Amino acid sequence: MTPHRRVAKYNLGQVVRHRSRDFRGVVFDIDPEFANTEEWYESIPEDVRPAKDQPFYHLFAETEATYYVAYVSEQNLVPDRSGEPVDHPEVVEMFGEFKDGRYPLQSLLN
Repeated sequence: MTPHRRVAKYNLGQVVRHRSRDFRGVVFDIDPEFANTEEWYESIPEDVRPAKDQPFYHLFAETEATYYVAYVSEQNLVPDRSGEPVDHPEVVEMFGEFKDGRYPLQSLLN
């Protein structure tokens, strides 16, 4: 019997927001399951620590105060319905202009 692989719910270039923390971001990479360090995982309080067997997303994240890169489990993300672009400075380097609520990947041929 082959192991069941979950299909990622969110896509590259999609704008998402954290379910309980006040930030949102643009997906720029997806791990099919947890692929960070044990130290990072253990630093999450046990009562809110996500399961490892789900997709984890790398985000260009922003709050009102700062920009950073976040690593977030699928269970902690929801689609962002604001229709607003993300101002993270690295978004422009990887993606095109914000259009129809998402960022298109840039062609490698450009």
